Amino acid sequence: MPAATPKIESYPQDVVIRQLDEAAINRIAAGEVVERPASAVKELVENALDAGARRIEVAYADGGKTLLRVTDDGIGIPAGQLPLALSRHATSKIDGSDLLNIQSFGFRGEALPSLGAVGRLTISSRARGANEAAEITVRGGQTGPVVPAALPVGTVVTLRDLFFATPARLKFLRSDRAEVQAITETVKRLAMAEPFVGFVLRDVSGGGAGRETFRVEPENGDLFDALHRRLARILGSEFAENALKIDAEREGLRLTGYAALPTYSRGAAVAQFLFVNGRPVRDKLLVGALRGAYADFLSRERHPAAVLFLDCPPDRVDVNVHPAKSEVRFREPGVARGLIVTALRHALANAGHRASTTVAKATLGAFTPEPTGAARVYQMDRSSQPSLTRATVWQAPGLAEGFAEAPAARVEPDEQTAPDPISRPLGAARAQVHENYIVAQTETGMVLVDQHAAHERLVYERLKRLMADNGVPSQALLIPEIVSLSEGDCARLLALSDDLARFGLGIEGFGPGAIAVRETPAILGTVNAELILRDILDELDDTGGSDALQSRIEAILSRMACHGSVRSGRRMTAEEMNALLREMEATPHSGQCNHGRPTYVELQLADIEKLFGRT
Repeated sequence: MPAATPKIESYPQDVVIRQLDEAAINRIAAGEVVERPASAVKELVENALDAGARRIEVAYADGGKTLLRVTDDGIGIPAGQLPLALSRHATSKIDGSDLLNIQSFGFRGEALPSLGAVGRLTISSRARGANEAAEITVRGGQTGPVVPAALPVGTVVTLRDLFFATPARLKFLRSDRAEVQAITETVKRLAMAEPFVGFVLRDVSGGGAGRETFRVEPENGDLFDALHRRLARILGSEFAENALKIDAEREGLRLTGYAALPTYSRGAAVAQFLFVNGRPVRDKLLVGALRGAYADFLSRERHPAAVLFLDCPPDRVDVNVHPAKSEVRFREPGVARGLIVTALRHALANAGHRASTTVAKATLGAFTPEPTGAARVYQMDRSSQPSLTRATVWQAPGLAEGFAEAPAARVEPDEQTAPDPISRPLGAARAQVHENYIVAQTETGMVLVDQHAAHERLVYERLKRLMADNGVPSQALLIPEIVSLSEGDCARLLALSDDLARFGLGIEGFGPGAIAVRETPAILGTVNAELILRDILDELDDTGGSDALQSRIEAILSRMACHGSVRSGRRMTAEEMNALLREMEATPHSGQCNHGRPTYVELQLADIEKLFGRT
């Protein structure tokens, strides 16, 4: 409940307007720019990058609360300009004539005076061409004189006792460990954006040289190769192995970087790094576009991994909408979003049936027994082996019949009589295990396929192709299927009847609380119409009807595809299994099902032999 409006008598009778002094102004600015030690690190490292540094070292003590020191080999600051560098809104980055033409990280001229207002700040610098270095110190906003110092070309900014001048702010800082983690994440983000710059992070809490906690040397060569190596060092080799190169352009905007395969997804959005003109940002528009690009391949609880750089002319993006410059505003947000979605979907389509290498590693890990003591060797008496009581494995030459109810996968005529396609990427089918998994042999190992998940993706991709052409062909039911639903659910479905007809699903009202299903998609074969309708209703509930039309169409098609896919527990002939493998190889995105799970696992023979101690 809002507070009652105070009476006019409660206001002072004489209103006095005062001009705040410089120290108070800087402390207020510090509250906006410097939230925690990591904020100070970001500002100082960005200044070093703007100065052309090629090597930057960040040292900290006690989570950055008692000491932060940033050392760079940039162009330095002339001694005569050190006092000016500590005054508010003094900057070498812009001249103030065009606030939309921002070419640098820092340009507000607030970071150094703000840090000097809330901590004990010392700047030592030697400009290129200068005979000696100079140093200036600020204590709680009070600036000292410029004095000589010993330093090679570059700058060292030392900040001690952060927030000593505003002790109330210290109460809002987290544990040393949490602050160190934030500092580390800040440095890593900046290191991703600058692969040709070396970064060192050092913990000097114990004094002396301290302990190095992070290091990357400057990369060389082609930008994409350099970025790929840098990301492998920061995010790990698994991300690099499963990342797709992104390079696309639209209407003057360019998107570059790397995006991971859907099967290399995460349970939280912790592996999403977005940059605009080299600046790390947290922008809802860009995050939403990234999410939308993967919407067709991941369930809602999974999150894609990507490092993306969006570059555009400075006058088409406003980086001045947030004091810490962590948010941006695009002049044409639709162009930026469309570029991201289109570029990522194109890259994912070009990946074909590829699945992430982590799937195989996880599978091998599941097979590797945990050591429980000294190894024992048993010799089995063959006469004592138990007989199989349930047939769970069918070898390809003698597979059972009776799979006519599932829609047949397309098979090219020359493939039916061709020799074992062992040289194909997914190999030749050798067996069906537990009536759900296809075992195929390749030239270098074996492939294990989840037949239901794989065929679900294939049916879904076919449905999308049909929708893109002239809609999904339907088949009329001899006897319409009557589905009883609530009147509200009936109304929602009937409101979508025209759209559903394009999906090959013909419905009409059948009195209060009932729907008559007269046509179903021909590609799905014999299906349970009631289950399809209830799945569509579930999808509408999940999205809240708020998604874009195309997203809703794809979500409904994904639900429908499940009903037409090869079910678990059905035996397949050798021809059907090989046909499924061949279609997977020819179909984009077939490495994962509609929910982002892998459809197959590939194991190399060398890895299999390791499991048995043969290498």
